[in-house]
Amino acid sequence: MNNFRESITIREADEAEQEAVRSVMLEAYGQYADLFPAEVWKKYQHEIGSSVSGEGTIARLVAEIDGDIIGSVQLYPSSEAAYRGTDMGINSPVIRFLCVSRRARGKGVATALIEEVVKRSLAIGASYLYLHTIDMMASAIRLYKRMGFERAYEKEYHNGLHLVKCYRLSLSQAKRVDAAELMVLIRPEIGI
Repeated sequence: MNNFRESITIREADEAEQEAVRSVMLEAYGQYADLFPAEVWKKYQHEIGSSVSGEGTIARLVAEIDGDIIGSVQLYPSSEAAYRGTDMGINSPVIRFLCVSRRARGKGVATALIEEVVKRSLAIGASYLYLHTIDMMASAIRLYKRMGFERAYEKEYHNGLHLVKCYRLSLSQAKRVDAAELMVLIRPEIGI
């Protein structure tokens, strides 16, 4: 796993890569297609696809190995920017659409993407980092908890089908970090 993890490059997505990023996102989220009513899935698919070229992000990051995009994440400055006008009162960075291609899962790609998002959030002086998810994304929730995210019940809502849970990571302990010490600062008991 370490060799794979060391070969991952996290960087800003290029505008010319929108179709490749969209393809990875739709492939990654495709595992949930049968768990939504068809109309809801179609709307979610459209939202995923259009987010690649949408406005308002702090960063649109990709994970790649040897030029092959295997994951991505979007970072927004607030809930209003992340959810296009739906203000949940989150005036801190918000993660959306974290995804990893099925062929690259379990190898540290999502962790590397989140670590970069944490660094970028710290760089702009943020105290917290937020995200929303639903229970069917169980492996992602386990990762968030392992990385130190905790429930922010006051920022949760029901979308008509699911309770959309909010998780928040406190960045107050973190100072200037490099990748090797990031997890130790967030969750000292984990170590490297």
